[in-house]
Amino acid sequence: MTLLILRVLFIAVSAGVATVFVGASNDGPTWLPYLIFSCVIVLALGVITVDIFTPKKRIEVISAVYFGLLVGFLLTYLVSIALTPLLETTTLAGPVQMLVGVVLCYGCTSLLLQTKDDFRFVIPYVEFARELKGFRPLVLDTSSIIDGRIADLVETNVLDGQLIMPRFVIAELQAIADSSDRLRRARGRRGLDIMNRLRSNEKVDVQIFDRELPEFAGQPVDMKLVLLAKHLEGKVITGDFNLNKVAKIHNVAVVNLNEIAHTLRPQYLPGEVFQLRVVKSGELAEQGVGYLDDGTMVVVEGGRDRVGTSVSVVVTTTHQTQAGRMIFTKLEEMVRS
Repeated sequence: MTLLILRVLFIAVSAGVATVFVGASNDGPTWLPYLIFSCVIVLALGVITVDIFTPKKRIEVISAVYFGLLVGFLLTYLVSIALTPLLETTTLAGPVQMLVGVVLCYGCTSLLLQTKDDFRFVIPYVEFARELKGFRPLVLDTSSIIDGRIADLVETNVLDGQLIMPRFVIAELQAIADSSDRLRRARGRRGLDIMNRLRSNEKVDVQIFDRELPEFAGQPVDMKLVLLAKHLEGKVITGDFNLNKVAKIHNVAVVNLNEIAHTLRPQYLPGEVFQLRVVKSGELAEQGVGYLDDGTMVVVEGGRDRVGTSVSVVVTTTHQTQAGRMIFTKLEEMVRS
């Protein structure tokens, strides 16, 4: 509603400005006032149309352009004053000033756009220090993209932070997708598909970081990820065990997809009953083996004869191993008997 009122007022003010222009053009032909009025209104409607069809406006980009032009005009004024004694005897003073203005405005705006992640100017206030509160940016590594679970996690609305996709990670995915090895090529193409799926998801803000920081020189991809996360004061999302260790050594927070999956596994207490499909025989006599949806192995005492069927089991104990968690159960009918 506020935007609607603003746009109506903008059109009304534009009509008033058009009236002023019409009043100042009494000496022209009779059709000129109508043309001026129509052009001003069409211009106003064009501005509103552009505003409507560009809903996602990034304040740091707008601020960088604003301050770039402001600094460019200021420097142009100072340089023009300095060049006045040299150009006052020539007819090129105006063109030279225009050329200097264009060059300086472009240079200042380009510089601020390329460094907007380091120094962010925000209107109507200026953020002098990056005091991060709440959600931090999340830097994606190659393994987390190929894994694919990050896309499902994003769709649950659990991750509200900005996802950062480094350019060197995209290059690594492209190299894997072009590999001569069939398995690696399939993994790389899956990673590219997941990346496109994330970028097309309107629920999450995905940004591609394409700058090369000075500290990246000569560093492997994993170290670049750690340095980038430290530079952005963010976290690394990964499923790689080694990258997890390296990041912790450098005091960079890590979101480990494997730890998330392990934490979200259903916790069964002794005595609980659930349905399970026995898929194969166990190592010991009379044992059957089944699996939960998350891959947790369930050993069923007395389940050898029930392979291929769904049975009701009662949890007896749980056991945590290096390979994961195991649940030991008995057939419910055996417990009741």
